[in-house]
Amino acid sequence: MRPPAAPGRLIYGSKGFRIRVPLSSCTLAAGAEEVYRAALRAVEELGLDAEVYRVGCTGLCFMDPWVELAKEGLPPTIYANVRPDQVPRIVEDYSRGDLRGAAALRFRIEGFEGGPPALEELDFWRLQTRYVSRNCGLVDPESLEDYVETGGYSGLRKALSMSREEVIEAVKASGLRGRGGAGFPTWLKWRVAYEQRSDVKYVICNGDEGDPGAFMNRLLAESDPHRVLEGLIIAGYATGATRGIIFVRAEKPLMADRLERAVEAARRCGLLGKDILGSGFDFDVEVYRSAGAFVCGEETALIAAIEGRSRPRQRPPYPAVKGLWDEPTVVNNVETLAHVATIFQAGIEEFAKYGTERSRGTKMFCVTGAVRRTGVYEVPIGTRIKTLVFDIAGGPPEGRKIKAVQIGGPSGGCIPAELFDLELDYESLQSYGAIMGSGGLVVIDDGSCMVDVARYFTGFTLAESCGKCLPCRVGMKQLSEILERIASGEGSVEDIELAQELGESIAKTSLCALGGTAPNPILSTLRYFRQEYVEHVVNRRCPAKVCSKLVKYVIDPYLCKGCGLCAKACPASAISGSPGRVYQIDESLCAKCGQCLVACPFGAVRKV
Repeated sequence: MRPPAAPGRLIYGSKGFRIRVPLSSCTLAAGAEEVYRAALRAVEELGLDAEVYRVGCTGLCFMDPWVELAKEGLPPTIYANVRPDQVPRIVEDYSRGDLRGAAALRFRIEGFEGGPPALEELDFWRLQTRYVSRNCGLVDPESLEDYVETGGYSGLRKALSMSREEVIEAVKASGLRGRGGAGFPTWLKWRVAYEQRSDVKYVICNGDEGDPGAFMNRLLAESDPHRVLEGLIIAGYATGATRGIIFVRAEKPLMADRLERAVEAARRCGLLGKDILGSGFDFDVEVYRSAGAFVCGEETALIAAIEGRSRPRQRPPYPAVKGLWDEPTVVNNVETLAHVATIFQAGIEEFAKYGTERSRGTKMFCVTGAVRRTGVYEVPIGTRIKTLVFDIAGGPPEGRKIKAVQIGGPSGGCIPAELFDLELDYESLQSYGAIMGSGGLVVIDDGSCMVDVARYFTGFTLAESCGKCLPCRVGMKQLSEILERIASGEGSVEDIELAQELGESIAKTSLCALGGTAPNPILSTLRYFRQEYVEHVVNRRCPAKVCSKLVKYVIDPYLCKGCGLCAKACPASAISGSPGRVYQIDESLCAKCGQCLVACPFGAVRKV
């Protein structure tokens, strides 16, 4: 659903013909910069009275790079997976009213004959609820004027007309819970900080987002940075803070740059600094670029990083009482603060229309892995897993079946396909061994080994552990070694039981949330896929043929053409033969790297 924006300038531009090109980290990686420049050249060479306009990303990563053309009298039309050389033809055809251009949308194969469909006709857009992401892909991220035209900073004006207690009560009435992972009531953090008697208080926006394959916060901050900033200012006002900090990884330079530009623009317009909008409220913000570590997703570790340290600390006292520089500090993540701004702009009633009784509103999910349409999608909390994975993300590639989804980042749990009727909300996921986390969802197909999945994520959390507490530092190391033994065929039934017991102990005794959730991948796979572990330790076989030490490579003599490509690709010189004759693999030399399998054009190399 499109945001309730003024149609004139934003949709069609002042010239009545606007070409929008999304420029964000993901689209730039796909070549959007070249597409943008090609659009500028096409408009000039064709002599068109059109505006080429930079926007943020809608989250439809499988379409990158893409362009959207909107001309008064014609329906706005998106062209996906565009190459720079296609742009002149697209622009020329559309300007003449021909929507069946040479490079029309690939979605035509989904039953939309007669030209590119409107986004609203497609399930992956229609089934979303674009609430907090309403401006993404519509406005120029570096334009304060664009944001204001869509209602931006009206939420701040409303909040400043209320008392601090009224603002906190409004957030409480909305039912907003933190979107960073634990789902803690946002108003409660604010209330505790507000009640502290201190002349110095801080509010921090956590934009660290270290989960592999998750980029909801990065996309939102790059595409609509003023929304995040507005939410941060409201949080500062409600808690009585005088300073805000936006914590961003330095490895996300575009995110940091756009947030810094938003801060500068807001400061120039009196939305930051002294006496904001004549309210008597003084507040300023800085963007802090961090070297980055996964543990910084935990709020006490994030605070420690700003102070020049690196490890989380025991709680209580909680940051809202004693945080940055020992002063009261509220930490909310990017999506939470964007929700705050939207709630005050659009009203509590609109927010409360979505979600469940215990978890109001919407949530952005990043869907990656074995699906046709990877991307970021916003849906009401309580949406079923199967709706997100199949109806919106398109299900698995042809010829594959989905085995499970891993929800909640590296320390999330794996939910099997037979439980895909499960609703995506905090309590439901936790009861089935997973967590909402920040919203990362990795789809795992039938070509994956669940032991290997658990081994991978356990290795990741082990590497990212700060090492401060013994359960995480030593326990995760032991868990990793157990999984390595099982995956190599050297494990035992006792190892399975030990992994279960050890994982449960780590979860109960670790210092911070990283250690407390780190065993989730192994505990959830033991819960739902224990038979795969048994196969590894009893029968010494990997059913998915993934664990390298439990498989071997052979050459089918009836399919081998004697081309020798497998021997050329083998880094261990384990393949012998002569041109025109059947080649053979010496198992004692084979490194099991799989290069021969990739190199063979005839399918003669098999993994058994």
